[in-house]
Amino acid sequence: MRVRPSTAVPGTPRSTWTTVRNFFRSAAPAAGTPAENAPDALVTAEAATPTRAAARAGRRASRRRSVVLVAATVAAVATGTGAVAYGQASKTVTLDVDGTVTTVTTTAGSVQGALDAAGVEVDDRDLVAPEPDAALREGADVVVRLGKQVTVQADGEQDDVWLTALDADEALRTLAERGGDVRLVASRSGERASLDLQLDADGPVNVVADGETTVAPDGSVGVERLLADRGVELGELDRVSVQRDEAADPAVSLVVQRVTVERQETTAPVPHETVEKADGNRYSDDPAVVEQQGADGVTTTVFDVTLVDGVEESREVVSEDVTTAPVDHVVVKGTKERPKDPRALGRLMASERGWGGDQFACLDKLWTKESNWRVNADNPTSSAYGIPQSLPGSKMASKGADWATNPATQIAWGLDYIAGSYGTPCSAWAHSQANNWY
Repeated sequence: MRVRPSTAVPGTPRSTWTTVRNFFRSAAPAAGTPAENAPDALVTAEAATPTRAAARAGRRASRRRSVVLVAATVAAVATGTGAVAYGQASKTVTLDVDGTVTTVTTTAGSVQGALDAAGVEVDDRDLVAPEPDAALREGADVVVRLGKQVTVQADGEQDDVWLTALDADEALRTLAERGGDVRLVASRSGERASLDLQLDADGPVNVVADGETTVAPDGSVGVERLLADRGVELGELDRVSVQRDEAADPAVSLVVQRVTVERQETTAPVPHETVEKADGNRYSDDPAVVEQQGADGVTTTVFDVTLVDGVEESREVVSEDVTTAPVDHVVVKGTKERPKDPRALGRLMASERGWGGDQFACLDKLWTKESNWRVNADNPTSSAYGIPQSLPGSKMASKGADWATNPATQIAWGLDYIAGSYGTPCSAWAHSQANNWY
């Protein structure tokens, strides 16, 4: 007996996947072969469920060979009454193994004995009718469907299963009853593809490759022959499957899918950070200063992209690296508090310009006369405004948008004006004394 590994289909009864409804299907009898030699089960099944194969069978002669295998003859053993023991009597039976019909003459008493005589090994993956231990009768029809392990793809998921179908047409017809997209996947070895099933035992099939469909008149010759006859060469990654479309004619198609893997790169920005630095030498109300301009970085991702007939099916990340590092955006903000008294603030800001106590004394006299150091001092007759009495007050906007309320902004503008117009506070004070304005 043959021993085969068990391959289960998760979540489904084994018989659903490994047993076909019409396992007695065979090719049509050869011309001149008496109809009574065909198995009774074959006649019953085909009559009950007409198939395209059955219709074609009437149009072409079978390619099956009939071979007569004669077992060694065992002398008949007479009983006390002269009768021959039935179990040892010579019997001639018809044996159909996967559609190949032979005639066997044997003295075996059981179906298993006839199989042994014909050299046919079966195991629990195969279907035998009648059962192997059944008594063998003269003229009996013994049908054997050998199990074949094939890869079935259903809705994108693949499983290795055992089938007893005569060909792919029959297998797919049965499997399609489960619904969804079902196909048989040919195994690949180098540049070859193979399937342990004929595509159609007695009819044509389609061959689909590189955007073209051709009809092969003989679907029984096997996958490799079908491709070779049409000059279809397979790449290492190409996929070969058998599909069935009930509405098509022929219904069975051998489909070649061209598979390539491309290396592709994509880039994406890496956002930069903003870093704030504190400076104790700058006032907290001074505008922030950009010390370093920020810039985004770049991440480069490398993919292996799988294309099936030119259409992307999937992509797998090969590497992902930061190829350009981001640059932080650095800003400096002061932390030193300004004096709250405008006069004290004026003294500090004047000293920062290098003007000592004598110059501040002149500045103090000048701005005490002009505004008495009041931020909101407003001259109704001239529109002069603020501590330095800018005319008009909006000129101070050059130092900050808060010119109307911030003493630091007003003092900064006033000191610039004095330096640009008079050089020093004392010169400005002298002009004010002589002209009553500065």
